[in-house]
Amino acid sequence: MVRRTRAEMEETRATLLATARQVFCEQGYADTSMDEMTAQAGLTRGALYHHFGDKKGLLAAVTAQIDAEMDARLQAISDGAQDAWQGFCQRCHAYLEMALEPEIQRIVLRDARAVLGGASPDSQRHCLDSMQQLIENLMAQGVVADADARALAALIYGSLSEAAFWIADGEDGDARLARASQALDLLLRGLLVRA
Repeated sequence: MVRRTRAEMEETRATLLATARQVFCEQGYADTSMDEMTAQAGLTRGALYHHFGDKKGLLAAVTAQIDAEMDARLQAISDGAQDAWQGFCQRCHAYLEMALEPEIQRIVLRDARAVLGGASPDSQRHCLDSMQQLIENLMAQGVVADADARALAALIYGSLSEAAFWIADGEDGDARLARASQALDLLLRGLLVRA
């Protein structure tokens, strides 16, 4: 039996993830054949089972990878903003806009929700923790009214998630995004300290 090095194992895993992302985006989870996908990757079905357990495990890993990339993009928006409030608002709007990106729309917002039940608990917890920190910072600056930061984070994150699913679910995504963005502005204004 040939022993594979750690680097070879990581390369195999990365190849499976990259191929699955492409195929899941183009064909959707339900229409993706594991035999065809592994053949396209130049690997065996055994490699898929070794690294991910099954097709569902592969979808979970692809979704986690995309979630991490989305989070990094959102963090860059917050970090690059002129002030914390502007960064928070831009970040919330960018999350909704991502619902129109084909890969995110198909894999994360449609297939993962149907097959895996939505965001993973780890991803959700990370998003909530990140949002809570931003809200606590805005409260400390006197921008956002005092409230329980975790509760506000849960409410805003939940609203954004449901709005993103709603945007991704229809043929009129651009129109839904415009309506959701307008509603989001109204929601966010309600957080501000009244002068």
